[in-house]
Amino acid sequence: MRLNKYISSCGICSRREADKLIADGHIKVNGQEPMAGDDVTENDIVCLDGKRISPVDKLTYLAYYKPVGTVCTKDDPHAKRTIYDDIGSSGSLSYAGRLDKDSEGLLIITDDGKLIDAMMRSRNAHEKEYVVTIDKKINSDFLSKMENGVYLKDLDKTTRPCKIWATSDNSFHIVLTQGLNRQIRRMCSELGATVCKLKRIRVMTVTLDDFDLKPGEFVNLSDEVVKRLYQETGI
Repeated sequence: MRLNKYISSCGICSRREADKLIADGHIKVNGQEPMAGDDVTENDIVCLDGKRISPVDKLTYLAYYKPVGTVCTKDDPHAKRTIYDDIGSSGSLSYAGRLDKDSEGLLIITDDGKLIDAMMRSRNAHEKEYVVTIDKKINSDFLSKMENGVYLKDLDKTTRPCKIWATSDNSFHIVLTQGLNRQIRRMCSELGATVCKLKRIRVMTVTLDDFDLKPGEFVNLSDEVVKRLYQETGI
């Protein structure tokens, strides 16, 4: 098995993130630093930062309501509170599509590296829906520019066309199929608006309304929901 796939099967992260762990020297195989693309067998000893890792037998799938002020991290020494303080574990669980500290809403958290990898592949264009409040009145020009794609100067990228509709004078729903860093905040900033509140309410076909969750709470996903996610991601 390819090393990055092995690491992913341990629930550590996606294959792409595993490649970075390998490149940054966090992984050792039988006490030696491996090369990208190396294969491993069940007899090899694979360690992450000195701790042996192995494939997960029973996988966990959670829907979690991230509160404002909580960060999506495992290793930030300056973070006052992380999502792992709420779910009570950090070793093998990861998430598909982070939310920044000032945002709230739905995270899918699992140790199923294959699912995480499939959900995060940009080319798969999986939908994520948000409710956003800004500090200015929304007009048709703002909606049109957001919908057609906004050039982000600091990233030198133009966002993909998206679905967007106003729900009040200063709030809107937006459905994205990509996950650039702080994308909605950057898009609004380019158009002269500041985001006051941002809440993710849907990841693919899983919505916050499916569960009776308060900020900081989580629930196990049913086998039916997990099966649907597998079908939607094509794995």
